[in-house]
Amino acid sequence: MELTLKETPENLRDLVDSQADFIAENQLPSGAIPWYRDGITDPWDHVEGAIALDLAGRHADAVKAYKWSRDMQNPDGSWYHSYEDDKPLNSIKDTNFAAYFATGIWFHYLATGDAAFLRGMWPSVEKAIDFTLGLQQTEGEIPWACNDEGEVWPNAILTSDCCIWHSIRNAVSIAGVLGMDRHDWESANEKLLRAIREKPWLFDRMGENSRRYAMNWFYPVLTGVVTGDEARGRMDREWDDFIIEGRGCRVAADEDVTAVAETGELIIALCLIGERERAGLLLDWTLRLRDNEDGFCRGLKLPEEEHCPPERATWTSAALIMAIAAMCGA
Repeated sequence: MELTLKETPENLRDLVDSQADFIAENQLPSGAIPWYRDGITDPWDHVEGAIALDLAGRHADAVKAYKWSRDMQNPDGSWYHSYEDDKPLNSIKDTNFAAYFATGIWFHYLATGDAAFLRGMWPSVEKAIDFTLGLQQTEGEIPWACNDEGEVWPNAILTSDCCIWHSIRNAVSIAGVLGMDRHDWESANEKLLRAIREKPWLFDRMGENSRRYAMNWFYPVLTGVVTGDEARGRMDREWDDFIIEGRGCRVAADEDVTAVAETGELIIALCLIGERERAGLLLDWTLRLRDNEDGFCRGLKLPEEEHCPPERATWTSAALIMAIAAMCGA
């Protein structure tokens, strides 16, 4: 496959290896993948790190990460929003964080073909999806979170529900491989998809997207909620709002701050709809930020050209690995 990149496959392989090294070096003995040394671990970015490790061929490290998730799972199938030294920092239970576990487990199976691992993780996958769908509302949307006191966040977030829809699809795929019948998940997911596509007023009603975050622009494409010509049109309409020429993707349309993680996820979304030339251009811009430090620059604050923020994060490295894999056809 011909790449629209200036980098050679060998250089990209070296970059993937260095970023996987950074993730593995920051992984705790328990298997948790924190943002950085002495930082928090959140269950979503932890799974993203595990996916990147699998893409880099570090399957044993990925298994270690998923076993941490299994061991830290709450009895109701959820995880807490963040942990430090394997201890929860709050009682918030994020529905997207719970569902995303299935995406990681499904990807590990695709990467390794390890059916025994899939069977071993099935009880945790099943509990996680049942927790998330247990909060689904009458119209189909799924609120962002609840807590130990039973309080439910009174709103659904578009990016979160798009990701949940994608994760439930992966959970259904796991069930299929294992011969489990979860048509109830499929029906609930169809209801969620109708809500996302036909009832936009159900989402972000409390100003969560008041700063016009880039993820609200491309996550419906990244997750497969929007496809084909509709997806390409969506990319075209807001491209100039979010892209800084020669730099990458803004975090938000009203700020001149780019993020390598958002740019990496946008690259994946573009590859999914056949926009490989744009994806390659974004990756070339991103690779200009490479330096000799461990990890990878998280983004730039313009016009100062300052690294923003200065800490290197495992989830930035994970997003970059995933973007390179998408460009290379993985």
